[in-house]
Formats: sequence, C-alpha cells, structure tokens
Amino acid sequence: MKTAKYRDYLPQLNGKPCVTEGGAETTLLFHDGLDLPLFASFPLLDDEKGRAAIDRYTRHYYDIALRNKMGFIMDTVTWRASKRWADELGVSQDELNNVQAKSLDFLMSLRDELETSSMPMIISGTIGPQDDGYNPNGFLKADEAQAYHSQQIAWLAECGADMVSAITMTYAQEVIGIAKAAKDIGIPCVISFTLETDGRLPSGQTLKSAIEEVDRETGNAPAYYMINCAHPEHFEAVLLDDGTWKNRIMGLRPNASRMSHEELDNSEELDIGNPKELGTQYKSLMELLPNLMVYGGCCGTDHRHVEEICSACNFAAAA
Repeated sequence: MKTAKYRDYLPQLNGKPCVTEGGAETTLLFHDGLDLPLFASFPLLDDEKGRAAIDRYTRHYYDIALRNKMGFIMDTVTWRASKRWADELGVSQDELNNVQAKSLDFLMSLRDELETSSMPMIISGTIGPQDDGYNPNGFLKADEAQAYHSQQIAWLAECGADMVSAITMTYAQEVIGIAKAAKDIGIPCVISFTLETDGRLPSGQTLKSAIEEVDRETGNAPAYYMINCAHPEHFEAVLLDDGTWKNRIMGLRPNASRMSHEELDNSEELDIGNPKELGTQYKSLMELLPNLMVYGGCCGTDHRHVEEICSACNFAAAA
C-alpha cells in the first residue's frame, strides 16, 4: 500500500484555495481528437499519444495554480474505471485494478517533478456513477452502491490517492453508499452532484435535501460537496436560499454551455460558451458560498475557462 501525502491534512480543508481541472473528457475528445469509448479516458494510459495528451492537459492547470499561488487538485482518469463500465469495455478485473495504479503513478510522477512549497498538489481518485451521469436508467439502494463502489475506492486508497471524488452524481442513495464505503476504507470522500436546468438533481430531489439526507444517513461522512456539470444560470437561484447546508459546498465545476443535459448528449459539436463571461458568473456564485475553496470546470471548459475564473476571483492579486 502506497503512502498518501495529504490524506490526513487536505489543504483545501485548511484554508488553501485550490484549482482543479476543467472538462477532461470533452477536452481530450473534441480538442485532441482522441477516441473515448463510453466516454472513458483511462484507456489513453496505454497509448503514448494518449499519455502525452493527459500530461499536456494536466500541466495547463498546474500553470494556473502556480501563477495564482493556489493548491492544485489533480484528478485520476478513472471516472469510468468501475466494474459496470469495464465489463462493457471488455476490461478484466485485474486490468481494472491496474488502471487505478497506473493513473495514480502518472500523477505522482508529475507531483514529484512539479510540486512547490506554496503549491500542494493533491491527488484525487475520481469515481463516476454506476449508471448514466445525466439520466440513470436504474437506481441503486445505498447498500448496493456501497458494495459496488467499495472495490474501486479500496484500489484507489491502496494506490496512494489523497482523497476520492464522486463526480456527476445524480441521486442521494448512490452517494450514501459511496460515502459509507470511503468512511469504512478510511479515505476522505468528496461528493459532487450534477443539476438539471431547474437546479434539481436528475432524480428530482433538491440539492439542499440531497446534502442533508446524505449527511444525516452517513454522519456527515463526506469531507465536502461540490456542484458540477451544470451551467451557473441553472443553479444560481438555488444558492440564494439561506441555510447551513450551503456551508458544506466547497467546490464548483460548472459547464461552459447553457445547454441541458439532453441537448449536450445529442450535440456533435463542443459548446465552449464564453470563458470570460463564465469567470464573471463564477465570481457571483463565489459570493453566495462562504466556504468555496475548489475552483474548476466541467463539460466544455478547458484551461482558458479556469484561467478566467481565477482572474475574476482575483487570486493572483490576492497572492
């Protein structure tokens, strides 16, 4: 088992603003022209061209963090690296275990090369939903989700991840299972919900209700929550409500596009929106979330959008 550098002291939980990444899969697919079967990026680790693209992509965000004197949360390319998706891709369990190790080793090598005393580089093991990240066809019970996700979380923990992040989650019961699994395994867990154009989860539940349910059922097990894969205009109104539940949201990774999930699914072209406008909108959201510490993007965003976010939020000047 490899030693995790920041597992017992996550900088973003201790007052250090952190950059994270933008839309990895949309960048690799649309900008780099790489094939991502079932939207899975982990097969690129076995290809020289793919590894070079991941390296180039990651270094863009490293540069942003360095210029702004922020921390940098790096994501493993394992969003689709769980059993259901591996089975569909024809990847064996032994190969799937090795995927987690290769992805962690890749980021650890970058950290060994690039980390500075003022810029901690935190490695997050990325977990995706068991079903579709926009419109799940079925819903796992909490114990089923715990059993399903425990395997990948254990692998990521053993390979030295500092934390795990469940990204683009669509309903509370799956999240409860993930949070319980991470708690049992002993690794910090971050939960990121996706929201529809009405500001609700795809399940129809409100964000407030989902966060409160997960915290209640898990004893506040998640280290914090995020919102991802929705445009700021889709959920800004939700954040106008008062309540201590908002204090649990520490990260935002919005989409560049105003399109709905259904429209994005059916689009053959990438909508990158307006990076500068997104930065301005992000700053408005920042003012509604007192504990916001993690700044990044999701579908359609790349380093240009995250650069504009950091500029609008004035991190370089503050540093």
